Amino acid sequence: MKIIGHRGARGLAPENTLKSIAKALEHGVDEVEIDVRVTADNVVVLHHDKDLLDGSRNRLPIKNTSYSELLRHKNDLAKLEEAIVLISKKVPVHIEIKPGEPSTAIIKIIRKFIKKGWAANDFLVASYDQKILLEVHRELPEIVTVVVERWSSIKATKRAKQLNTKRLSMNQLWLWSYFIKAMSKAGWQLSAYTLNDSAKAKRWSKLGLYGTITDYPDLFDK
Repeated sequence: MKIIGHRGARGLAPENTLKSIAKALEHGVDEVEIDVRVTADNVVVLHHDKDLLDGSRNRLPIKNTSYSELLRHKNDLAKLEEAIVLISKKVPVHIEIKPGEPSTAIIKIIRKFIKKGWAANDFLVASYDQKILLEVHRELPEIVTVVVERWSSIKATKRAKQLNTKRLSMNQLWLWSYFIKAMSKAGWQLSAYTLNDSAKAKRWSKLGLYGTITDYPDLFDK
């Protein structure tokens, strides 16, 4: 079973930061998952929500704000390039593109690193947004895409077939033992998010769970 650090290791350090990624690597994750959004000046940053909320409760829409301005309000706001360099091919970078974000800038960055010597399997691209995944698959067919769905296996597998991928991520609240076993037997590589119960994860791994996306990779230290 693969251990996938959620937003780096958000239970151990501030999420989607270089510190969080370093924590995930420290605890031996198999993949580092991060969320990305694109600023007004086309910089790809690590952030989950569409707005940045600073310490003074100022709300800045990322898509309408420059990177330099966002950095003034959050001094640990990291760029995707910085995350890739920090991970440095140790494990795959599991990039979740948030719905509605323009994929062109992310595709450009991945291409740049492949030209620098990174391999296609150093990257995965995940999203709830099928349009985004189809764009990535068209432009970077060698990159594995990951279908993210909350609960519908029918929708998830239909989307995956369009992308020629076996990787799925689903909300662990909707998963159960028989379902996991059946999905594994059918050849799907199913990861559960966000799963912080290591005992449950280990039980499910015996039934064929492919990956655990967790805030606390230290619970799974090898």
